[in-house]
Amino acid sequence: MVSKTIDVGSIPTAPVMKKLFFIFLILIGFLTACGKEQPLLEAADYELNQSANTTRKGIGIGDTPEEFLAAYGDYDIETSIEYGPFEAIAPDEIPFTDSIRTILPTFFIDGLPATIEQICTENEIERTGLLSLLSSDEYLQNHTVVYHYMIFTWDDGVITDIHSEFMDYNEDASYYEDLEAEPMK
Repeated sequence: MVSKTIDVGSIPTAPVMKKLFFIFLILIGFLTACGKEQPLLEAADYELNQSANTTRKGIGIGDTPEEFLAAYGDYDIETSIEYGPFEAIAPDEIPFTDSIRTILPTFFIDGLPATIEQICTENEIERTGLLSLLSSDEYLQNHTVVYHYMIFTWDDGVITDIHSEFMDYNEDASYYEDLEAEPMK
């Protein structure tokens, strides 16, 4: 009969295993918190319900900031104040009572939704270089690029207009190149 012995000193004890387990849980918590991504709208989310005059999430003309944020507060919202440039503003800081427009943008690269930040990070560019990248012949030869967006016009704290559009960069890249070349007014 063969007997085997185990070196008990090399087996972690219960308290050590508990500590390792808790360290593992904390690490997972940090990693998931740091990697928390914003949800992205799908192409179908940009289709407006013509009979009900609402978005796919039920938002329509006359709705309030609370209703809008309940439906879209977790998504990327860009805001234009008095027809200025769109900029990222925290949802709780958007001045809905002013004359503003909010936009829900999503780029679809090769059919997959992506945020502006994701595209910039993946391509190691600043936000100001986004239009140049997405309208370049080299990029468009290797990718399909479609930009979907919904614009909500606000006045006195209610939505006064909604429209949804898309731009296909592969079909109309020259338009965007011309747009970029125009001096800002």
